[in-house]
Amino acid sequence: MIIIQAMSTETTPHTASPLPQSQSLSGVAALPAWGVIRAQGADAPKFLHGQLTQDFSLLGQDQARLAAFCSPKGRMLSSFVGLKLAADDVLLLCPADTLAAMLKRLSMFVMRAQCRLSDASADWSVWGVTGEPASGPSLAPSPWQVARAQEQTWVRLYPAAGVERALVVTPAGSVAPAGPALALAVWDWLEVRSAVVPVTAALTEALVPQMLNYESVGGVNFKKGCYPGQEVVARSQFRGTLKRRAHLFHSGSALAVGSEVFHSDDAEQPCGTVAACAPHPSGGFDALVSLQLSALQSGSVHAGSVQGPALRHDPLPYELLADV
Repeated sequence: MIIIQAMSTETTPHTASPLPQSQSLSGVAALPAWGVIRAQGADAPKFLHGQLTQDFSLLGQDQARLAAFCSPKGRMLSSFVGLKLAADDVLLLCPADTLAAMLKRLSMFVMRAQCRLSDASADWSVWGVTGEPASGPSLAPSPWQVARAQEQTWVRLYPAAGVERALVVTPAGSVAPAGPALALAVWDWLEVRSAVVPVTAALTEALVPQMLNYESVGGVNFKKGCYPGQEVVARSQFRGTLKRRAHLFHSGSALAVGSEVFHSDDAEQPCGTVAACAPHPSGGFDALVSLQLSALQSGSVHAGSVQGPALRHDPLPYELLADV
């Protein structure tokens, strides 16, 4: 049985699954699971600023924003990677399975604002680029930086498994980014290993942003003005009430997004939710699990029930911001 390691200040051996050769992690994949909402008009950035967890009023054309759209209770309904095409023209890249509902909900709040929202998925293609091709056209090394080359808009993402990654947006029908073909399954696995994952329909209203580590990866701005759920999100951060974070795990058996995990000491109540998962190229499954922090102290974590497969806890690739 694979047991989760108790947290300790001592160094312990880590038996991670072997990674494939770096060459096989380098390439370009079309991402059909991404959709595009377009916000146009003089008030478009201001409108999005008032609805999402990140600052869109000060968004420059050389930056992107990871942001969530929350319910009044602070639970994430969906997430977006936002970027500006022009001062009054913003693209929101989001999971395609949440797009229709989010477009409808956002449109309810436009009112008198000079902002037109539309489903622009048919007008744009979204690509995932990894490895050497992800260096991009003079793309800055830090996440959420933007660079452009001809019709391609590049967004630097967090790396995964030691591999650089980027999203590339192009007009539909235009030339794909240069590079060898990358299997979509490899991109999906790297997305999980980056520990920065989108909020898909299976997670709608399940988590506040910190439960998916969004405050630690540029997805929440605590200095901006109000947005739906802002008070709940801020209170979770600044009153020391956050008891759940996202952590990486490995399983020998298949996992599913939205499924529950259980701690060995409690067969009745789940201690976490699978937020993203994908097959590991060398066998088994990797997952990002939103988990009660107490579950990391001792015992073991299991998929589905306490009798289910035990999960191995793997380290995150970035530091978590402390709640204060």
